[in-house]
Amino acid sequence: MNIRQKPEEIYEEYLRGVEYNESIGLYDTVRRNENFFNDRQWEGVNAPDLDKPVFNFLKPVVNYYIAMITSDDIGVEIQPFGQVDEELRDVLQAAAQEVERVMENTKIRSKQKRMLRDAAVDGDGCFYLYFDPDIPRGTGEYGEICAENLENTQVLFGNPAVDDLQSQPFLLVVQHQPLDLVRRQALKNGIGAAGAEEIQPDSLLDPYSLSEDDVVTVITKFWKEDGTVKLISTTRNQVVRPRADTGYRLYPLVYFIWERVRHSYHGMAVLTGKISNQIFVNKLYAMAMQYVKNQAFPKLLFDRSKIDSWSNRVGDAIAVNGDPSQAVASSFASRDMSSQVLQLIDETISRTKDLMGASDAALGNINPQNTSAIIAVQKAASLSLELQKMEFYQFVEDYIRIFLEMMRVNYGVRRVAFEGPQGDERCRWIDFSRLQDCTWKLNVQIGAASYWSELMQVQTLDNLFLNGIIDDSIDYLQNVPQGYLRNKNELIAKLKARRREQERAEENKKEHKFYPKEGERGRKSNDTPGV
Repeated sequence: MNIRQKPEEIYEEYLRGVEYNESIGLYDTVRRNENFFNDRQWEGVNAPDLDKPVFNFLKPVVNYYIAMITSDDIGVEIQPFGQVDEELRDVLQAAAQEVERVMENTKIRSKQKRMLRDAAVDGDGCFYLYFDPDIPRGTGEYGEICAENLENTQVLFGNPAVDDLQSQPFLLVVQHQPLDLVRRQALKNGIGAAGAEEIQPDSLLDPYSLSEDDVVTVITKFWKEDGTVKLISTTRNQVVRPRADTGYRLYPLVYFIWERVRHSYHGMAVLTGKISNQIFVNKLYAMAMQYVKNQAFPKLLFDRSKIDSWSNRVGDAIAVNGDPSQAVASSFASRDMSSQVLQLIDETISRTKDLMGASDAALGNINPQNTSAIIAVQKAASLSLELQKMEFYQFVEDYIRIFLEMMRVNYGVRRVAFEGPQGDERCRWIDFSRLQDCTWKLNVQIGAASYWSELMQVQTLDNLFLNGIIDDSIDYLQNVPQGYLRNKNELIAKLKARRREQERAEENKKEHKFYPKEGERGRKSNDTPGV
């Protein structure tokens, strides 16, 4: 396949991707869904005399989805296929520890929540992973793995009819950045000063651009060639980063689709099909409020032929024509608004939540009279999110595999502290390029496979120890999951040192055992001296 690498050609591919997104209404859908999620639900409505209430019942449902999917912690375990030497086993153990550190430093757990929020509201979520060689590690070394959230409008697939990211012929990542920043990046990447000056903002290059600031659209193209991923970054008319070989075997992007749509890499968002219900509720509330304002208070009626005008001032005299006894004003009260309006509003909200799998029981909005029944209902309600949970687990495994690829290519030899298989603390120089030598099996434990199983493991260990099945305190401590006991490794080391001292004391006892004197060795205990 001929990969197009000129800035003008890449920009044409970008325009084709934008045209596809417009054909499926992606930009209008994202704009509308974002407005309804953020309480801007009356935008564009021309009704100056009408109150515009917002009763956003969709936002709590989305937050409930995110909380349910991310409620379980994530544990990482790397296991090799077959037997490996001790050095490679240390590499795998150090890599697993390094994955945990990268997840903490990149704040990827909080970014996962934002990604799921984007997927639920817009239809898709994405991580862009890259290696920054200029970030100090604090140990005299430089280079860290970074993660960035991307919107679904920033990622364009080479084949939009296929949703498998790693099988794409190429990927385009679109970023809008300030002009000065783009020019500095171009200079840093070896583009001369003259080339950097040719980079122009979109407002000058595109007469239809709505941007008035000095913003540049930077397009980074990824493709696979000769087994590794290549990249190039360009603007509309200039190269920002020349073609480079990343060395990765996987694209450094991870894509999450909330609900898959056939023959499209964009998914269906939670809000897309429910916005009509939200509009209906808002309209009924607005009309009900208008009716109450107009009809809730009695209307005063008077005969204009006898009274020219009416005054509500206390003690104010009112002039009448003719007999005042025949010019008495009266009040008129209209009929109350039908109760079916509020019932229909409540019924619409309740049924919409139920169909979305977020009933009042699932959200906890019920009187807790029977705790067991409430828990059972909440568990049953969470079953509707099982497909999204499985997709999320695969998403996590995908970005951890990319972490390992980046470690293999970019880390080189680093000094890493990690925990050995026996619970001992190790600090060694690790050659991460050895990950190339092993076909590794990656096991990502999530939810019940990590947090709850660890609690169960601690309870089981306690029972085995109390019943005497495990009688060695060191064996007990070595099987306690990491993080449940503070200074576990130091405690194990002290117990081992105490055991060695006891063993040495026993050996010294044996060496200095009491022997009888030479003249007493043959004498029996009942022998009488002198006989």
